[in-house]
Amino acid sequence: MDSAAVRFGGGAEGAAKAGPPLLCWFEQCRSESVPLVGGKCASLGELINAGVRVPPGFALTTEGYRRFMAEAGIDRELKRLLDRLDCQDMEALENASASIRAAIEAQPFSAEMEDLVAENYRRLSLRCGVPAVPVAVRSSATAEDLPGASFAGQQDTYLWIRGTDEVLAHMRRCISSLYTGRAIAYRANRGYDDEQMAISVGVQKMSNSYTAGVMFTIHPANGDRSVIVIDSSFGFGEAVVSGEVTPDNFVVNKVTLDIIDRTVSRKEVCYTVDLQTQVSRAMEVPIERQTVQSLIDDEITELAWMGKQIEKHYGRPMDIEWAVDKDLPSGGNIFILQARPETVWSEKRQAPIANPGASAMDYILSGMLAGKRVT
Repeated sequence: MDSAAVRFGGGAEGAAKAGPPLLCWFEQCRSESVPLVGGKCASLGELINAGVRVPPGFALTTEGYRRFMAEAGIDRELKRLLDRLDCQDMEALENASASIRAAIEAQPFSAEMEDLVAENYRRLSLRCGVPAVPVAVRSSATAEDLPGASFAGQQDTYLWIRGTDEVLAHMRRCISSLYTGRAIAYRANRGYDDEQMAISVGVQKMSNSYTAGVMFTIHPANGDRSVIVIDSSFGFGEAVVSGEVTPDNFVVNKVTLDIIDRTVSRKEVCYTVDLQTQVSRAMEVPIERQTVQSLIDDEITELAWMGKQIEKHYGRPMDIEWAVDKDLPSGGNIFILQARPETVWSEKRQAPIANPGASAMDYILSGMLAGKRVT
């Protein structure tokens, strides 16, 4: 077993002796690890163990979060503020949120926690072969990315973070984002108890994306399960997710992996790293590239194949974030950054297009008469 796993209580034996770990590597996580590392990090660990190409990283666990809140005394102040809070009073809600977030972000981690984070960050840099490797610091709440809950996007993500001090500071910012006014009100309206909520923070190697975007293993516009839909644009995925650009759109037959529809848009803006400041910033795409297809056909096919494998592993339609890393050679440079269950169409009951006892030929004829694609 990895010595880090023993040190952090990563294995079953370590967990029995030392209790839940404060930090753990993504590959030590599985889908059942949601109470320990939240939906996002559990999903990344599940993908890695399913053989999917995912940038490496580690997570501050919910045990680490609770230890930090208790040692700082913030948990007691938090309970006092939330117990008397009227979530319909927007001014009081925002004031309480500001007080909680300021307290969290001003409080340093314990020396033990700082040492653990520094050691894991050093190990991650060694694994990637990059000194002070740039990372994404991503929140991963325990109710996030779960079927029936829409917590995705409630907490924060920070990109292109370098150095132990910056990682620690942005980990605290991720923790504090659990207590935005919007997040507090959302949980109150949905009946979630704040005392039962926890957050994990993932620290993941940044992909220096030439192209990035999202992929659905179900058509997001009409619920067609026979296709995979890919949106892509140059640079990091921020421009696609935020809606700042209209991405290229590709529709792929899920069985044959043929591209059956493509729309190449004008992409005027992309996010990329500023090599001087080492931060992500928006840049204008050169005019000669604005209408160039942002993915080549071989990449579209490989992405669709990866999406198909991820859907097969989870047994349900998926919403996937991906990137093509320009620092690595083609053939091994497409990475999955995040995968979560699709929660709009996949939750709807579909009426059968033929009677349950019908023959295969009846099914095919019914599909043709209904105008459905039969694959």
